[in-house]
Amino acid sequence: MQNQPYFCPNCRSNRVKFSVISSYSQKFLKDAITGEISAVEEPVLVESGEANIQCQVCSFMGNELRFIKQAEREPRAAAATNPAYSPY
Repeated sequence: MQNQPYFCPNCRSNRVKFSVISSYSQKFLKDAITGEISAVEEPVLVESGEANIQCQVCSFMGNELRFIKQAEREPRAAAATNPAYSPY
């Protein structure tokens, strides 16, 4: 994952809540008649070229570059905050 801002290209409201989606492969053997699982191997991570990202607001899923490019097209400027209250 790259250390760059994301922006959901679908709902266009989420900039902070995302999930990384990864795939695993797990081999197993089944009995042809009963369907019972007779042997299971450990899951192995399937390497993909680019991370898949899911928006936690609208559940849209796409490659990481799509979220990064959307954030570049619509950047969010940091705003200075001046609280209206005084602690003293």
